[in-house]
Amino acid sequence: MIKIDEKNIVRKDFITVNFLYEHARKICKLNLVTSDHNLENKIIDQNLHRPGLALAGFVDLFSYTRVQVYGNTELRYLEKLNHDQRRQSLRRVFEFNIPCIIITDGNKPDAIFLEEASKYRVPIFTTEFSTTKLVYLLSDFLDDQFAPRLTVHGSFVDVYGVGIMFMGKSGIGKSEVTLDLIERGHRLVADDVIILTKKGEGILMGTGTDLGKHFMEIRGLGIIDVERMFGIRAIRYQKRLEILVELEIWDDNSDYTRTGLDGRTLSIMDVEIPYVKLPILPGKNITVISEVIALNYLLKHYGYDSAHIFQERLAEKLRSKNDSENRGVNYFEHDFE
Repeated sequence: MIKIDEKNIVRKDFITVNFLYEHARKICKLNLVTSDHNLENKIIDQNLHRPGLALAGFVDLFSYTRVQVYGNTELRYLEKLNHDQRRQSLRRVFEFNIPCIIITDGNKPDAIFLEEASKYRVPIFTTEFSTTKLVYLLSDFLDDQFAPRLTVHGSFVDVYGVGIMFMGKSGIGKSEVTLDLIERGHRLVADDVIILTKKGEGILMGTGTDLGKHFMEIRGLGIIDVERMFGIRAIRYQKRLEILVELEIWDDNSDYTRTGLDGRTLSIMDVEIPYVKLPILPGKNITVISEVIALNYLLKHYGYDSAHIFQERLAEKLRSKNDSENRGVNYFEHDFE
């Protein structure tokens, strides 16, 4: 079984507020209202925080390293306070080294809010989105930024909507199989260098590098541009990894599954990925077999496992031991074609 070197897993320690603004501005419809403040503040926590308790005076468990989200609840609370109380409540929060504040629901910071933000140089953003929608969008963005990433070598292709990554020794034919699949109407995700990102507990997303994009190296031919050659239908920018196929030259001493009952998997960043070891022999159509692998995966996904169904039928036949039905083939009557 192929081994994935996980020593090179990369995790971001932080992103800056400026990076957040540049890359999430359109997604979250962020409007910067304090442009002269410190946009190099570091965000070291992917979670968001609503500082209601901190505004009220309880700061023992204040998650000040997170992006602070002020919604209607926080702002209505501040409106109930007089000027001195409001300034004291805001200052209690600003005294911590918070990275930035986002005000939701189209609300605007008042003069006291802006004065305290200016004093402590904390960037303030507003958005027309509700707090619930902002938290959903921004949490997804931050999860992606802080997610662990692993770079592997292989060819990644979408076959019937199933993400299949081909791996194996250099020159085994990974790119050629992928090119054949593209010619048959499937879609290239990435070739050679694939970046896997762990999303959630059981999802690995794969994509290519900015440099590689949808270029492929075909030995004996050189570099080709799949998007230009086959059109936009032949590519996609990212795909969930669902099956790992290892290509290898036939080895008499290697163990190849005959029934598919074992259901082998390979762990990548603690995510179990279905694994198929596919031997290469002269005359063996790896492209068609790859399509069958994808279709068989879809059948299993929808509750039909061919190997187990056959096993159950065989077991039932052995249990019944009914010789009267021991006819090799049951022909349709009057069908002589």
